[in-house]
Amino acid sequence: MSRFRAVALLPLFLLLSACNAVVLSPSGDIAAQQRDLVVISTVLMLIIIIPVMVLIVLFAWRYRQSNTAARYEPDWDHSTQLELVIWAAPLFIIICLGALTWMGTHLLDPFRPLGRISQGQTVAHETRPLEVNVVALDWKWLFIYPEYGIATVNELAAPVDRPINFRITSSSVMNSFYIPALAGQIYAMPGMETKLHAVINEAGTYRGFSANYSGAGFSGMRFAFLGFAQADFDKWVADQKAAGGALTRSGYLALERPSENEPVRRYASVDPGLYRAILNMCVEASKMCMSEMMAIDAKGGLGLAATRNVLPLQYDKYVRRGAIFGPERAFVPTICTPEDVAQLSLDVTPRRQANASPLLGAGLPRPSFAPIRWPTTSSLVETRRPPNS
Repeated sequence: MSRFRAVALLPLFLLLSACNAVVLSPSGDIAAQQRDLVVISTVLMLIIIIPVMVLIVLFAWRYRQSNTAARYEPDWDHSTQLELVIWAAPLFIIICLGALTWMGTHLLDPFRPLGRISQGQTVAHETRPLEVNVVALDWKWLFIYPEYGIATVNELAAPVDRPINFRITSSSVMNSFYIPALAGQIYAMPGMETKLHAVINEAGTYRGFSANYSGAGFSGMRFAFLGFAQADFDKWVADQKAAGGALTRSGYLALERPSENEPVRRYASVDPGLYRAILNMCVEASKMCMSEMMAIDAKGGLGLAATRNVLPLQYDKYVRRGAIFGPERAFVPTICTPEDVAQLSLDVTPRRQANASPLLGAGLPRPSFAPIRWPTTSSLVETRRPPNS
């Protein structure tokens, strides 16, 4: 029977042998340091786990009922030496884990610029990081290279030993940007920007994907990360520029519509303000940007008209994702001056001047301030007098 079980488990071991433990064998310095944190933390915890598991088996065997030679001390209840061992070892491990976590949290902060390329190699002062703007779409990835004016879909490239500064956002729902060989995952959220600083130390082709479920096409939301030598990266950029095609705002609005298993796309030029418009949810030219809205609110706001400003910012939550439900599509456009309105030749009917008194509610009448007539002392005494008095 034991031989049959061994033969039955053999295919499982063969499947495990094909696994690529990229997290434990990364190609980027940040991922390597994160790997070291995992290994050191695991070893520290095993210092307690392994002896406890061994002692459980040892005690169960030594003090079994059939072993009459074992010491029998029913009145034993305390040992100072044993108490010191039991409490000192876990306390030491907790201190080590706390110090390790504190240092790792600060030194490996995704927003922290890189101080080194690899172990023993610091970043030169003249080194210029590669800037990459990342946008998580449904269900694909858009990468914009502002330094080179190009963009790609589902393909990312970077030169070896050059720091990379990622600026990450999303078009509609939260996603997670993750390249295991490069660095840990970091979330992409609409209307917000997260950052990631990383570096790739070995040339090759690596896998990137979304680590946060985001809908029906989530399983196909993968891309290739290419690590090149500097000369090969320059050739890759030249090939992108020769590929033709321009990513305009109108082209982006068509691109961000939900689609699954998208092939690699390349754009030779990109609208310079596209990423900022995506981040501020105002890709449509006539739409007020979130940064403009926040600036207006910081100066006092627009009164009751501003209460409808937040919902229209989520323009792609319903319309872009093809939903048939949700609120009517409307938004506050960019604020115009009277001169701009005159140039547009709009028939603007003058409105009655709004009441400048303090706000008391949305259309609610003013409360009455009639004086309250409190009962006198005599009436209170009369009310409390017993009925038979």
